[in-house]
Amino acid sequence: KTKQNKIMKIKVLSLVFLFLGVTSCLKSPADGVQVLEVSKYEKKMTQPEVQLVDVRTPEEFSEGHLENAINIDVTADDFDAKVASLDKEKPVMVYCKSGGRSARASARLKELGFKTITDLEGGITNWKSENKPVVK
Repeated sequence: KTKQNKIMKIKVLSLVFLFLGVTSCLKSPADGVQVLEVSKYEKKMTQPEVQLVDVRTPEEFSEGHLENAINIDVTADDFDAKVASLDKEKPVMVYCKSGGRSARASARLKELGFKTITDLEGGITNWKSENKPVVK
């Protein structure tokens, strides 16, 4: 009977660890990055001290970007050096074309110690699809 108890304990513990392993990979607001839809992102952009960062290439940026955005290309070698000029205590809002590069940038900003990071869901593509303004 004790052998069966041991096997049962091992099975239960295995399930507990499996559950913890799977859930720790899920994104949650606690991971420090908030992904917002266009209307909520637009509202948050107007808050004081927001640092708005377009993480696309300079070429993409010149074709149209959100007003007051600065361009720091996440694919460039000097990304870390350039974001070092931002204030880690103030909110940083990032976006790219469709959400992939800004997710990467958000993760990197979190690693670098930025406190409040907001990403635009679907990127500037979603922004434009809702007829929101861009500047050149």
